[in-house]
Amino acid sequence: MKFRLKYAGLIFYFILLLLPIYWMLNMSLRTNADILGAFSFYPKHPTLENYIKIFTDPSWYSGYVNSIIYVSINTLISLITALPAAYAFSRYRFIGDKHVFFWLLTNRMAPPAVFLLPFFQLYSTFNLIDTHIAVALAHCLFNVPLAVWILEGFMSGIPKEIDETAFIDGYSFPRFFMTILVPLIRAGIGVTAFFCFMFSWVELLLARTLTTTNAKPIAATMTRTVSASGLDWGLLAAAGILTIVPGALVIWFVRNHLAKGFALGRV
Repeated sequence: MKFRLKYAGLIFYFILLLLPIYWMLNMSLRTNADILGAFSFYPKHPTLENYIKIFTDPSWYSGYVNSIIYVSINTLISLITALPAAYAFSRYRFIGDKHVFFWLLTNRMAPPAVFLLPFFQLYSTFNLIDTHIAVALAHCLFNVPLAVWILEGFMSGIPKEIDETAFIDGYSFPRFFMTILVPLIRAGIGVTAFFCFMFSWVELLLARTLTTTNAKPIAATMTRTVSASGLDWGLLAAAGILTIVPGALVIWFVRNHLAKGFALGRV
């Protein structure tokens, strides 16, 4: 009896989780007039009109391309920067190391709005406004501390004797780092890449403020669907469904590393 109640509660919980996604999918397959005209639990006359508009209208699909570009750049920069920094924190002790580590994390704790004006003035000076690298570098302020924090936990779990043995065998540091250490913490790298990707993908404030036209992300495009006739709910729902897809694909490809990372790492 207890098992059945637990099973029923689990099913109910998953229904609650999937209900918003189903409702968004339902709206995405209906026209705006149909959505505003009648309440329906399923599309009686399903249409792909909203998806076709997104894939054929440059103002829509360019937003997805821009988002993928700066998110990929940010994830790559964050990993390249965080890997050696995490190794230094895990292997060496120096004056103020704990204070520096905590100071690094305080950047992640601060809200993005705190850094908005400095970023805008800095990028305006260097003509980086409305570029992919501007958003990618801005997101690094939050992703690099998180990446260092996660990777340091994984590297601290690797015995230092492995480093010493590799150096005795004649390995240079770059060779040891790339051929021995990185494979040992690939689960941590997968977890780190996932969090960096997802934060950069869903962040709106910095991405919208630092871009205007050429590098405008999909999140900013979705906030500009208001017209004289009101919101286009079907188009907005279709964009929302397509926004979920990249995150779902990332989870699918790193799912094994995520499971190990949540079990072993500092997450």
